[in-house]
Amino acid sequence: MLDEFGKDNIPSSYSDDELFERIEIVKKYIDSGDIFFHMDYIEETLQMCVEEDESEEGINIVDNLVDIIGYNSELWQIKGAFHNNNFEFDEALESLNKAFALNPGDVETLLNKSIAEDNLGFYNEAVESLNQAISIEPANEEALYSLGMLLQKRDNYLDAIKNFEKAVAIDKSYSEAWYELGYCYEAIDKFDSAIKSYDKFLEFEPYSSTAYYNKGIVLIRMGNFEKAASSFELSLAIKEDFSSSWFNLGVAYSNLKRHHDALNAMRKAADLDPADEAIWFTLGQVNEDIDSIDPAIKCYENAINLDSNFYEAFLARGYCYELTGKSLLALKDFNSAITLTENSIDAWEAKANLEYEMGEVEDSIKSYKKLLELEPNNFSIWYKLAETNIEAGNWIGGIDAYKQCIKLKPESADAYYGSAKANFILSQTKEAIENLKSAFALDPKIKNDFAKEYPEVKSSKLFVKLMEEE
Repeated sequence: MLDEFGKDNIPSSYSDDELFERIEIVKKYIDSGDIFFHMDYIEETLQMCVEEDESEEGINIVDNLVDIIGYNSELWQIKGAFHNNNFEFDEALESLNKAFALNPGDVETLLNKSIAEDNLGFYNEAVESLNQAISIEPANEEALYSLGMLLQKRDNYLDAIKNFEKAVAIDKSYSEAWYELGYCYEAIDKFDSAIKSYDKFLEFEPYSSTAYYNKGIVLIRMGNFEKAASSFELSLAIKEDFSSSWFNLGVAYSNLKRHHDALNAMRKAADLDPADEAIWFTLGQVNEDIDSIDPAIKCYENAINLDSNFYEAFLARGYCYELTGKSLLALKDFNSAITLTENSIDAWEAKANLEYEMGEVEDSIKSYKKLLELEPNNFSIWYKLAETNIEAGNWIGGIDAYKQCIKLKPESADAYYGSAKANFILSQTKEAIENLKSAFALDPKIKNDFAKEYPEVKSSKLFVKLMEEE
């Protein structure tokens, strides 16, 4: 939304001296009781107080005025606006209810009333106030915009879009409504419409760093990384210390294989926001892209120091430790990742594979079995379990795992061949031959592999007979 990162600075329309000079004049009118002939001046001054966020001075003036003319709905309405600006929503609603009782047809009162009601958690009442305002003035773009914002906050993007569209149809230069249209269209994955809405907003607000940023996010989601990078670059030309733009510029560069540019962008993001673990994690990934493994490890370490439950960082650092031959440290990280998310397939697989490479075959078998509890139909894991069992001399376990492989993937010649070899070792000749037949039928090249691995069998009558049957 527009205020997600703060609006761009808008210069004041009035000088402080001018406003406070007017406030002092108004106070003199009140003290002298000479207010009725100067109400236009007083109301203009109060409006200036609203615009310049001088709520305390404004409330003080209004309180003195309502003691004299408490029937003036405009004064109660503006007092409610001051309280809204001060986040004093109970007091605001009390004042606005008085204003509404005095003048039920005042749209400005209903608009301010909806603000207080929304902030007090009275969502239905806020919607009702805005619907009342729209029924009085169907072409009131501010009421339509405010209703759109309420609906958007409840993730009712389709109805929010309808109201924002009505607002910009009435006022084509209503930049805030164009901005929120971009946000809502992105939320429902209508990316082309989101881009058009942000572009329309930028026609009126060309120096909005957040609009260029949001447009870049949409372009990343569309996979248009070149244009996304350009959008983030424009965002940063306007606001150089916008860490989120640097971060996502790095993401765009990374996807464009501009790895060194990505590294520089991510470093800038980390400099601006060193307490963001996601930045350090992604910087680690970018370092991996250019094979800078030790710096990547340091980045993942920073991410973990900021968030001790950062599962992905433990897993990524584990992979890096494995690449650098630090197997024990890698195994420790994989175990940490598993502790954080017990049902992580990636962590269990990394652990199982590493245990196998370290020669911890029995531990590896246990890990593969745990992995299969999570993914019982994963052919590649069953195949690894079969091979690991065979290496451990657990021929029956290997044959059972190969059977599961064949069940899941009947066209796998390697599974039949592996099972055949295990059957031969156990002198289960009939089963071995049946498996060999299936393997040869699926992949004739396996005949040559078999001949090389079992040269003594190649010339045997049994094997000749098998060859003839084929």
